[in-house]
This record gives sequence, structure tokens and C-alpha cells, in this order.
Amino acid sequence: MDIREEVLKEHSKKQVLKIAAWIGNDEDRFRQFLYIFLNDEYRVVQRVSWVLSEIGENHPKLVEKNIGKIVNKLDEKDIHVAVKRNVIRVLQFLNIPVRYRAKVFDHSIKYIADPNEKIAVRCFAMTVAAKIAAQYPELLSELEQTINLLKKDSTPGLRARAKMVLKEIAKHKFNSQK
Repeated sequence: MDIREEVLKEHSKKQVLKIAAWIGNDEDRFRQFLYIFLNDEYRVVQRVSWVLSEIGENHPKLVEKNIGKIVNKLDEKDIHVAVKRNVIRVLQFLNIPVRYRAKVFDHSIKYIADPNEKIAVRCFAMTVAAKIAAQYPELLSELEQTINLLKKDSTPGLRARAKMVLKEIAKHKFNSQK
């Protein structure tokens, strides 16, 4: 399969699932896919990022082996919102290695606090940041403060995720005080 050709053929869930199924748990196919994700033109990267999300959910170990390259994609200046959304989304399902946690947490806090950021990115970022903060109790207060600032004038979806994450934070704070 020519991944690039397939992703440009049609932009649909059906096509994403077809490409993800073809890649499966095959490291060589994933390597081909990752090259496109990291190096191709804007529109192609935007579309294959959805495939990344599917692969990460179904084959997390495959994505975890390459997490550094994927996390570094968030550093790009004019990253498309679909790429941000799908990278942050997939990080919810992965075991983030220690050496990338600070970087991922910082990106997540930045996305949560940005009122111009898309709601899905902000929601996924809350979940990812909470997952990291659960392992580092000193980060819980920073995350809690950031979420409390956005609750005032946000959408119902954002408030619902905030409420859920704040409940998790409270639980972790309680457990760390024992």
C-alpha cells in the first residue's frame, strides 16, 4: 500500500481504519508511516495524524518505541490543529517515558491555558497532564490552577472534562497526603 496515496484518496474514518489495519503491528510499515508523518507536506501530515491516533490506541507499544519523534512534532511552529489534537489524544493511551514527561506536561499546560486553542486539544491535554501529574504530586497544584482559570468562561464540554480531571487531582492530592 502507498500510504501517502491512500491518505490523499479520501479523508474519512473508513480510510483511516483501512490504513491503520494495513499497518497493524508491523514495524516496517509503521516506519514507512512515521516517515510520512514526520516529513511530508502539511495536508498529508494532517491526514495521517488521524491514523497515528488509531494505531496508538490499538498498538500502543509500536507508537511508544517512537514517542520521542512524535512528541517533538509538537515543537513545530505552525503545526496543524489536527496534528496537535491527534498527538495529544494518542498520548492519553501511552506510557510516556520519563525523559519526555516534562516536555509533554509543558505542552499540555500551554494548550489548556490557551483560550484560542481548539476544545478537543484542550480536553485531551487535561487528561494527559493529569496522567503525568499523578506521578509527580508537585505538579498537581499547577494543573489544578490552570484548569480552574479556564472554567470561568468555557464551553460545556471543556467544563465537563475539567470537572472530571479536577476530581482525579483531588483524589491524587488526598492519596499523596496520607
